[in-house]
Amino acid sequence: MYYAVGFLVAVLISGTLGFMYIEDYSLLDAFYMTVITVSTVGFGEIRELHPIGKLFTSVLIITTFGTFAYVVSTITRYLISGEYKIYLKDFQNLHELEKLDQHVIICGYGRNGRQAVKTLTAHKQPFVILESDSDLIQKIQEQEPGLLIIEGDATDDFVITKAGIDRAKALITTLPRDTDNLFVVLTAREINKSLTIISRASDDRSESKLRIAGANNVILPDKVGGSHMASLVTTPDLMEFLDHISMMGEDETTLVEIQFKNLPADFEHKSIVELERRYQTGARIIGFKTPENRIIVNPSPETELVPKSKLFVLGNIHQIVRLKEALHIDE
Repeated sequence: MYYAVGFLVAVLISGTLGFMYIEDYSLLDAFYMTVITVSTVGFGEIRELHPIGKLFTSVLIITTFGTFAYVVSTITRYLISGEYKIYLKDFQNLHELEKLDQHVIICGYGRNGRQAVKTLTAHKQPFVILESDSDLIQKIQEQEPGLLIIEGDATDDFVITKAGIDRAKALITTLPRDTDNLFVVLTAREINKSLTIISRASDDRSESKLRIAGANNVILPDKVGGSHMASLVTTPDLMEFLDHISMMGEDETTLVEIQFKNLPADFEHKSIVELERRYQTGARIIGFKTPENRIIVNPSPETELVPKSKLFVLGNIHQIVRLKEALHIDE
């Protein structure tokens, strides 16, 4: 497409300049002569050509024979085949990628990747998907046209850089092969030292290697799934209770985390009981994470809210909304 249009423009410019120089035509007359010559429509000359002008016209016809038809056919094929839609989609994706900041990069759109997309969408967390299967990408775009997808291999440095890894908040790699996940983790950690990296693993032996490479968390789906199924046998009522607690922002009862930076300035270094006393939303603080990453379940009301700490709050959707509004937390 670009070559065809570029070649046509070059021919029109050279032909116009040639007629202006050789035949002393005006710009408009020279352009008109070039067009009727290249398109071979058979119109007559504006005036009788000089011998050199006839020679130039002959060379122009020979060198550009079929150019006009080629350009027209190329543009027609480009429009009819729908290639322009792909170009516009790529252009739109590139524009959206440039605006992304503190987003999540998901490598692979398999079973785990789809679940990650579902959860991030429920939390209204911006994300971009890296997928190398073009047929799968086309299927995704047909079913969920709003998803931001980059076609390419996540192990390729160029692809992962294109996804804005330097500006990303987190990376989730769910590739089927542990070696590919290991390579992605190494590349991502080298580019962005502060990035939160969660990796899938198929083999228990890969977990330590992925952590050494820089993964913050390593998930073994088979191990997690087997443990959950066994728990449904040993403690079915407890698991049913936990299933009623949604961490996806969709169900009536929701569990959310609140970071220290989201607290009002006048409540920094205050206690949990002071926070609950001021904001009586009905939501309950059931967990606390210290700056040293230690989890405290059912923390003491006197626990101090310090920098780099987090609160885990349980409540129904209305209580959580009131709490977020009170703390001015965006969804």
